[in-house]
Amino acid sequence: MDKFSVNQLAKITGVSVRTLHHYDEIDLLKPATRTDAGYRYYGREELLRLQQILFYRELDIPLADIREILDDEQFDVLTAMESHRKELQKRIAHYGTLLETIDHTIANLKNEKMNYEEMYKGFSKEQVEEWEKEVIERWGADKLDESKRNIMAMTKAEVTALKEEGEQINLALVTLIDKDPADAAVQQLVARHYAWINKFYACPIKMYRGFGDMYVHDERYRATYEQYAKELPDFLKKAMDVFCDEHQAS
Repeated sequence: MDKFSVNQLAKITGVSVRTLHHYDEIDLLKPATRTDAGYRYYGREELLRLQQILFYRELDIPLADIREILDDEQFDVLTAMESHRKELQKRIAHYGTLLETIDHTIANLKNEKMNYEEMYKGFSKEQVEEWEKEVIERWGADKLDESKRNIMAMTKAEVTALKEEGEQINLALVTLIDKDPADAAVQQLVARHYAWINKFYACPIKMYRGFGDMYVHDERYRATYEQYAKELPDFLKKAMDVFCDEHQAS
């Protein structure tokens, strides 16, 4: 059986020699053997006991109480390990939550992360609430939550770039409004538009086709696109239908 000197045990476990001597003095961790010269040697049982001591110390249990626990005849190492594991899982979950809170605070202090409300700055509260209600009715609350998560994970610079990209796509579509909706250049822009929407949330083709209908038949969305050109909502819907037909079949 392996035997470890106090110096070897200290090196293996990271517990100082002075602490190991103290544990010996208070009868918390006695060496397996002691030579005539007074040198301490520890075996497997002592290593397991030290492991338990360290676990209980992590739980802020006083040394005197740890000694009573370990010396109890009912004490079982396996049961104790399972208990430690459950406690550690709780702590990991707790620390994970703390880390998220810290990261969120740091981001806010740096003013880098996007606040969800800032994304819709310029719109009235009623407009945003109406939009959210429509998203939930059409595609479910999960899509709204996904959109919020994705937006809040972005920096302000990323959100600004995303808004600018949407603007560029719309302006580019206006320049092609006299072309056939199936034209390659038009379809390239529609592909960009589809990819742009997917940055907010995963958008299946069926859902994307629904957006096209909404741009034409929903007065709010129609008005948004008519700001670029009166014909844009109808043109975009036709182009989106071509895109959806092609990708629905593939």
